[in-house]
Amino acid sequence: MSTPARPLEPVADTAHRLLEAAAEAFADRGFHATTTRDIASRAGLSPAGVYVHFASKEELLYQLSLEGHVAARDMLRSAADGASSPTEALRAIMARFATWHAEHFRVARIVQYEFANLTPEHRDAVLGLRKQIDAVVRDVVTSGVASGEFTVDDVPDTTLALMSMAVDVARWYDPEIKRTPEAIGAAYADLGVRLVTAR
Repeated sequence: MSTPARPLEPVADTAHRLLEAAAEAFADRGFHATTTRDIASRAGLSPAGVYVHFASKEELLYQLSLEGHVAARDMLRSAADGASSPTEALRAIMARFATWHAEHFRVARIVQYEFANLTPEHRDAVLGLRKQIDAVVRDVVTSGVASGEFTVDDVPDTTLALMSMAVDVARWYDPEIKRTPEAIGAAYADLGVRLVTAR
């Protein structure tokens, strides 16, 4: 009697496994030094198995960038929508964004440092998402100025400064440090509010 065939792994699971393997490989070796063979090996697949799901390693980088930016945008929109005032919205945005960049520092570093390796078309798509993220924060700062809660002379520059602070967490964060991602998020929430109210 023959043994039953092992069920095939769902396509989505295999693709997700490849994305995780690509993130690890890019973080360890950098985009240029990573080969599709490296990624396939980490995912437990043959090199040909990568191309069943992704046309190239650039496609994997793009998908990682896309998913990271969509998650960030939706997270910030949720933070802003659930707040009772511009001050609370900014506090929630900064806390969540800084925490996320600590918790997901490997992917965040890839998204930031390997951005130039995307094709022009893929760079444009990611830039579009970055503009949407920027718009969430800019709208909160604008609302805070209108309500009198914030004292800001230049809304675009202040928005850029706020986002740069949170994104930079991914550059220096290390799981070995004593500060938790949540503690970092709380500190950056305070810093963000201080930036728009200090005079």
